[in-house]
Amino acid sequence: FSVDCVKWGLIPNPNEETRRKCSMIKGRFIGDPSYIYENPSEKKSDDEHPNDRLAVTVENIYHDVSVVPRGAFIRTSLGQVHKNKLFSGLTQVEAMKLSSYFHFRNPVLLQNKSLLEKADLDKALDFLDPIDVDIPQCGSWSLQQERGGAVIVLRSLHWLGFTAYHVPETQIFGYCYCGYGEKNLDLPFML
Repeated sequence: FSVDCVKWGLIPNPNEETRRKCSMIKGRFIGDPSYIYENPSEKKSDDEHPNDRLAVTVENIYHDVSVVPRGAFIRTSLGQVHKNKLFSGLTQVEAMKLSSYFHFRNPVLLQNKSLLEKADLDKALDFLDPIDVDIPQCGSWSLQQERGGAVIVLRSLHWLGFTAYHVPETQIFGYCYCGYGEKNLDLPFML
């Protein structure tokens, strides 16, 4: 992070207690790293700094919405994950399906599937959680074509400001977040 775009610092690694406390802070970021969030119900020594809140927010964004196209990464028989050198991009038809995109995190939902559901999966490619099962299922993501289908754009409706892209039939994909750092908790009521 940086306050003046000249001096840069690393955000701290949050622990469970910091995650718990920062989850109770609502509203936009102040922008001042010396500001201390005060919680009147707890001791003053336990107050949180904006750097802690920023670290927790970045961690939550990466966990909730970082996505990659299916096949961009491969898991070896030893369980190691590598960038797939043979990935040539999704086809135009595949790129327009939410089921062709996966969360780039340790799988959470995959372990809840039955053996029958896992039987159709490719262990080397389908080792991540697909985004089409995110809750709410019919409204967590917006998938659009740009430039006449030359670029596929995914936008998260949970974290407004998150955009992922993929150029079909190429190895080009990525994502970025340019938002206020507030999760859209009203999404289920908006659909």
